[in-house]
Amino acid sequence: MAERTPPDDGSNVALNESTPEDARVASAAVELLEDRELVSEFIIEANEHIQSIENNLLLLESEPANTQALQSVFRSFHSVKGLAGFFDLPILQEVSHEVENLLSMARDQTRPVDSSLVDVVLEGADFIKRTSQRLEARMNGAALVPEDSSAELLARIHAWTAEPNQHPDPQSHPIKDPNSGALAQEGIPSARSEGAAPVDAGSGSETGVRVHISKLDYLVDMVGELVIAQSMLHLDPDLISTGSSRVTRNLAQLRRITGEIQKTAMAMRMIPVRQLFKRMARVVRDLARKIDKQVELEISGEETELDRTIIEELVDALMHMIRNSVDHGIESAADRAAANKPECATIHLKAYHQGGHIVIEVTDDGRGIDRQKVIKRALAAGILSAGTELTESEAFQMIFQPGFSTAAQVTEVSGRGVGLDVVRKHVEKLRGRIQIESVLGVGTTFLLKLPLTLAIVDGLVVGVGSERYVIPIFAVREVLRPTASMILTVQNRGEMAAIRDALLPVVRLHRCFGVTPASESATDGILVVSDSGGKRFCLLVDRLMGKQEVVIKGLGDNLKDIPGITGSAILGDGHVGLILDMEGLCHDHAA
Repeated sequence: MAERTPPDDGSNVALNESTPEDARVASAAVELLEDRELVSEFIIEANEHIQSIENNLLLLESEPANTQALQSVFRSFHSVKGLAGFFDLPILQEVSHEVENLLSMARDQTRPVDSSLVDVVLEGADFIKRTSQRLEARMNGAALVPEDSSAELLARIHAWTAEPNQHPDPQSHPIKDPNSGALAQEGIPSARSEGAAPVDAGSGSETGVRVHISKLDYLVDMVGELVIAQSMLHLDPDLISTGSSRVTRNLAQLRRITGEIQKTAMAMRMIPVRQLFKRMARVVRDLARKIDKQVELEISGEETELDRTIIEELVDALMHMIRNSVDHGIESAADRAAANKPECATIHLKAYHQGGHIVIEVTDDGRGIDRQKVIKRALAAGILSAGTELTESEAFQMIFQPGFSTAAQVTEVSGRGVGLDVVRKHVEKLRGRIQIESVLGVGTTFLLKLPLTLAIVDGLVVGVGSERYVIPIFAVREVLRPTASMILTVQNRGEMAAIRDALLPVVRLHRCFGVTPASESATDGILVVSDSGGKRFCLLVDRLMGKQEVVIKGLGDNLKDIPGITGSAILGDGHVGLILDMEGLCHDHAA
């Protein structure tokens, strides 16, 4: 085998450069990327080390005397240096080596552990992250792109190592006294986690194996098929008609085993929210420093498990909420002093189980939400009509409307009215709900209620004509049979239902999909009151057919964009039921 020429940083040189050195690097990068399995292993390990580095650095920043955290960061950079050498990534290897030297000086106590040191080491972690992201993008077919220059970062590291007892950054200062835990200077946030301890990448007492997510998804799909087959056997009229006690016992045994397999398969997709929460600690730290506020992040319930797909989808939503709390919810130092609040603000990130769902709370001790100010802005923006009466909860929901913002001016962080609209869309895409509790001058809590998994949905099965539909339970507020006096026709608003002193739009499901109903009379049907997208409306169906937990099946590329439909399910009797997208129905038919 010919000797492989080492690339300069793993496929990070633009192909439009014509120098021999660039051609050499590009060729070596392509050779490296031919072994997708090896590159995947590098990306996975690098990302684990990045997360470990960030978690332990934030812990170290609040506890400078924590030698275990320092050792863990050192080991991660040492491991990355070894990986970079194995994969012929000399620039990444050099950066890791120089950061390792800096951390070694901190271990020897010839270099103080303070926030400015953490800044430089975090830059080293970001360099690793960018290299990993470029390798992943290249592996997925993206063009080779220029790498980031390491010269500036290496110069800062060398400045520290050359004068170990000096502070090249005049803004640097320790974050906390390691004994008292009190903040020693201004503007430095920290992250506290209940029972926080240094964690090495890949550490843990239990052994495990890495399985590609596609294989895991296929296993879950096959288990779903098994559950469907078991349900069809259980309701098979031929088997039921035998009246055999032995068949009944065997079917019951099959149902029990199938249920256990399903639980195990679902559990394999579940991961703790710990890493998601730890990522938010970095967001709080960087943003608080940028806008000169003191903010401390407290974390609890980080061992709570959630479907990995939901966690991946939740990153942007949670990041928007955290940024909103730091920039808009937390007052300035002067305002906090005037309100007799501690100079250091607190954001509490909490996760826990509740009634088969997971709840994530984001609580701050900031200024709270001014209900009257929200209503005034909503009226000015045309989001709310004059004379509309809103409850406190409904008024708070206004902040999720597109384009809404109460910020006095646009900044780099907020004020354009896009952040919380993104949050609502992300949460509802995950079949979840978001609520707000706020007390003016005391603080605000955002509560995200999410399903444990996206593979299964708890649904209310309804019938229209000969068709069956599944309404996600989380979108159902109440079910009732209407009387003639409840159904009204309002000019310019169409058919409405008077329910509990409110007029709600009525959506006839049979008209949405061109189905012949059992009856055109609303009083012969059932009204399902739904709350989706911050709006309430009524869905008129022919009949209720019960509550059922169903396995979600995709509709394929040709049918995936049908308005009002989010998927399908094979019901226990073998019939196919379409899973309704209640927000889509509300938007298209009840607007």
